[in-house]
Amino acid sequence: MIRLLLVAWLALFTLPALAGEWPELKLTGEYPVDGMRGGNLSGLAWCRGALWTVSDRDDDRLYRLDQEGAAWKAQPLVFTAPEAPESGLPWGLTIRTWAASFVRGGALDFEGITCDQAGNFYVVSEAQAAVLQVPAEGEPNWLRIDQALVRQARASGMLLHFNALFEGLAINPAGDRLWLAAERERRGLLAVQRQQSVWTCGRSCVLLSEAGVEMQPPQFPEARAMSRDFADLALFEGKLFTLERNAYRICRRDADSGEVERCWSFAADALVASRRYDQPYGLAEALVVDKDGAWIGVDNNDGVRADGELRPIVWRFAAPQGGWSAKP
Repeated sequence: MIRLLLVAWLALFTLPALAGEWPELKLTGEYPVDGMRGGNLSGLAWCRGALWTVSDRDDDRLYRLDQEGAAWKAQPLVFTAPEAPESGLPWGLTIRTWAASFVRGGALDFEGITCDQAGNFYVVSEAQAAVLQVPAEGEPNWLRIDQALVRQARASGMLLHFNALFEGLAINPAGDRLWLAAERERRGLLAVQRQQSVWTCGRSCVLLSEAGVEMQPPQFPEARAMSRDFADLALFEGKLFTLERNAYRICRRDADSGEVERCWSFAADALVASRRYDQPYGLAEALVVDKDGAWIGVDNNDGVRADGELRPIVWRFAAPQGGWSAKP
């Protein structure tokens, strides 16, 4: 208990100073999204010449975003997912997720989407700790991922808590290396490689496992120390970019080690009074990074924003001065 109190105390008194060192990204566009049956936008990907999204309340569709006008229209791509494979999650976690699906919908709980250069989608199911491929041609199929992924993650302190499993993913253009983000308590980064038809860990699946708390940005009403988290991943120019929801920042990381290289805050524009939600944590859930900037998707959990907006939101932030590869 004393150790936990010390960690929280350090977060309260040291991290606000560090937050000021993160350059602020500039918001250049804001787009409400109509047409998502289940709402709850939980991932973004640039694929087949358009932005696509996924909802954690819909098990049978992806959405292409029609980017015309002030409000975007979500156009569904409907599919049928086969039965998910065994992932190695314990029975207790699986049954809690199954029970929750009857209340909120979304038995598969899709929490992230990515795409390779061939136009194949990959969607991560938090409920199943599994990845569904929706190919450019053919039927959806679950990737055959070695159960060592889940074993190693749990041995490192990740994937131990309900609703705190895999929250985002990224894939390389060739479609043979996949990264996954464990959400919180502990958060972490994992990677698997395709060996013929099976995705394996190689020497280790775990790149990073990290515990602890840190302070919400000072713009957050009644800011407090929250668990470190990852909400999504993006891959750009060989680097991993993590969306860190409660800290309101994007961080560039080494794709082989997960080591952080530089971070940027988006708190200043995201937390102006009119954009705030009456919820005690960050709501940014989705990330795409390109040379000109970043797309960030907001899962409002059906909550109403201070200005009355109740649809999911996609923000566009300009790239930082000097680009994403700039050194501190």
